[in-house]
Parts: sequence; structure tokens; C-alpha cells
Amino acid sequence: MKGVWCEHAWLGAEGIADAVRIEVTDAGLAASVLPGVPARVGDVVLRGVVFPAAANAHSHAFHRALRGRTHDRGGTFWTWRETMYRAAAALTPALYEELATAVYAEMVVAGWTSVAEFHYVHHRPDGTPYGQGSEDSDADGPHAMELALARAAVQAGIRLTLLDTCYLAGGFGTPLGADRSRFSDGTAERWLARLAALRTAVSSRYPAHQVTVGAALHSVRAVPERDLAVIAQHLPPEVPLHVHLSEQPAENEDCLAATGCTPTELLSRHGLVTGRLSAVHATHVTERDLGLLGDAGASAVLCPTTEADLADGLGPAGDLLDAGVSLALGSDQHAVVDPWLEMRALEHGERLRTGRRGQVDPERLHGIASLGGAAAQGRRGAGFSPGLAADVMAVDPHTARTAGSSWEQLAYTATAQDVTGVVVGGVLTARDGVHATLGAPGPLLAAAIARLDDAANARNDPASTATWYTQPWEQH
Repeated sequence: MKGVWCEHAWLGAEGIADAVRIEVTDAGLAASVLPGVPARVGDVVLRGVVFPAAANAHSHAFHRALRGRTHDRGGTFWTWRETMYRAAAALTPALYEELATAVYAEMVVAGWTSVAEFHYVHHRPDGTPYGQGSEDSDADGPHAMELALARAAVQAGIRLTLLDTCYLAGGFGTPLGADRSRFSDGTAERWLARLAALRTAVSSRYPAHQVTVGAALHSVRAVPERDLAVIAQHLPPEVPLHVHLSEQPAENEDCLAATGCTPTELLSRHGLVTGRLSAVHATHVTERDLGLLGDAGASAVLCPTTEADLADGLGPAGDLLDAGVSLALGSDQHAVVDPWLEMRALEHGERLRTGRRGQVDPERLHGIASLGGAAAQGRRGAGFSPGLAADVMAVDPHTARTAGSSWEQLAYTATAQDVTGVVVGGVLTARDGVHATLGAPGPLLAAAIARLDDAANARNDPASTATWYTQPWEQH
């Protein structure tokens, strides 16, 4: 039986233990955890303090191309969104596979070992499905974009939950614009049929521990009420369901005006607020919303660094926890790809919101980042207990950022720069910021983003030398 030997390991309530050996099954699960033992020949050896790896519960991989490019003219979430749509319009299966591979490699070296990809770029830019011509390969056939993401995850060695997203409208009573036609299947029935075919296609190619398919509603403004009812009736009960929920006050206001209720109340009206639901953001939920989510045993996926970057507001993490809502973390638009910073931002947000320190202690933060994120994906959690996935990350406690920290409190000081080793299923996948098979993520990202830039610029104006991401906000 293969093993992972940890110089030191954080074992939750038991604290830090020295010389911990994790025995790993052929399926990549922890079989036993033995403290105080030497390493064996052939073991993966991790120096520093080892923690359960993090599970990224919300990602839009192509948004990574916007990092550091949308701040020069200010704006809002809604103006940022227009720039994002221009990037989405330029994606092809090949471009997306290249970019997503680089993004997932960036995640792995930071300590994320699974990801829920909230995916809605389904069809060709004109809205026609892939695979309707003479194509018969995965590269350009049915489910071309979805299978590109699956291949990217496998190359990066990250576990993927592909959240195939229903996106049918541009707002309450508003059709999708031409710039978003590739997101839509037209009706809930057609989305459900494609989702079923996709689940079959993925399960025939990949084991569930590697790639699996879940479902998402983009938002209540993007899925008309009639279609919500159809989805509630026909979506298989075992499929995880995610939704962007109350990210912006304008979403709440529009929903109240159109339906007489909040987004959470609207979902509840159709029986969609259940234990399988993960509400992404939940930044502006009401007290009644909190009760509905908590009573149903739903989860909330907070993305604190994205919510700060887009000026969404401070998510009510403490109120959600008090209501009985389970929490998870995501990197969303990838302004930051760092589970340690997401954990810290969650706690800092609560300090800013309440004026008190220590609202979410380190043990709970690690639970949110690891077990909470896995539960939102419908996956087995990672950690040191027998039966958990043998996914762990090691941190150097003696860097300029971590030196002097109590090791139990490294969640308040460490960053991805301090991660010295990442193991997925008992296999060493990254060391010191370098992916074991793909190398350093930086050059991969730079090359992929440059190619997307070329495609986006050519698509928006072949004769122009202006870049697609610096169009004046006033045009939108």
C-alpha cells in the first residue's frame, strides 16, 4: 500500500502531530493514519505542516483572462460583465482546453485539488450546437466545450465537477442578446436532454472520482419561472444543483418587481431550495431567505476575493452559519487563486461586518475550505480520516509570511506561495509552485491568454489595434 509521509500534520481537534504516515488505497483514499512513525521507501515525503487540501466550489475558468485588466475605468459588476461576455464569445474548444488546463494547474499548485466548474459556454458563437456537421471527434463534436474542460482537468490532475448551467434569458422578461446566444439551449426541456446526454458521455469516458457532472441555474433572472418549474420536476434528485443567488441588490429588486418575492423565495416556490442546493454568493439574502436556506439544509458558496474585486458586498457568513447553512469557498472569476486567502478573506469579512475578531476560527475555516467545498460538489471530502480522499497540501511554517505563527493558526498567515507540496489521491501533483507534469503555471497562463486575446481582438474588430478588454465602459 502506497503512503504519504508528513513531517507534521494538522489533525483537526487533535492538533498538530509529528511524523504522520497516511496509508493510501489503490482508489486514492486514506486507509489509516499513523502518527509518530518513520517514512517508508517509496513514500511521498512532505515537509512542513500538512493540511487537508481545499475544494474549490465555484469556478469560471475563462474569467482568469480578465485578471488585472478591468480596473482602469472603474465601473460596476454590470460593466465588468460586458467585458466578460466579449471573452466568452472568442472561446473555441481548443482555446478553452488550453486556458482551463493552465487555470487548473494554477489551482493545483495553490492547494485546490477539486473544482466545481460553473459552465455555460455550451455552443458555437452563433448558438448552434457543436456536433451538427460532419464532425465526429471530441474536439469539435457533441459536448465539445464540456469535454474540453474535462480533458483540461485530467491534464492538470484536479478532480472536476462540471456544473452544466441552464441559461435561457437576459433578465426577467428579456431575451438573451446575440452576445449570449451560445449559452442557451432555448428551453428547460432541451437543456435537460443535453444534460442527460452529457452525463452519459462523461461517465463513459471518466471515473466519477476524476470527472463528474452536476447542474446549475445561472440565476433566477436567467431562467424563467416556467422553466424553473420544469427543472424542479425533472432534474434527477442525485444531481448537485448550484445557482448564483442574490449577488447584487439589483437582482433582488428586479426579482421582487417581476415575481413579488426574493430570488430565494422564488426558488423555494418551485421546490428548488433543498439539501442539494448550493447558493453561490448569497451576499444580499434577507432574514427570511436565511431561514429558508437553513431549514432546507442548503449550502452557500462564498467567494470573498471575487466579491471584493467586483464590489459585490460582504457576504453574511456568520448569519448563514447561524441559520444552519453549510459554507464552502470558491475562487469564481480568479482575481485570486489561493485557498488560504479565501479562508482569510472570509474571516476578515466577518470582522469588518461585525466589528469583532475570531468569528470563524481556523478549524472551521479548514472545514469550510475542504469538507464544505467537497460536499457542495457531491464529492467525498479530503483529509486524514480513513475513507477520505488522500488529498493534502503542505505549508512551510518558516517563510517571511508564516515565521512565528502558531501552526494551528496558519490559516491567518499562509498564502499559496507557502505551499510546498500538493498530493491528489496519494500522488504528488505539485511541489514548490511547479506542477509535476505541466511545469510552472505562469508561462502556460501567459500563452493561453495571449491566444485568447488574438482571437477576441480579431472577432471584435479585425482592423482595430485596440484590445477587447479596454473598450470604454460608456459604450455599454
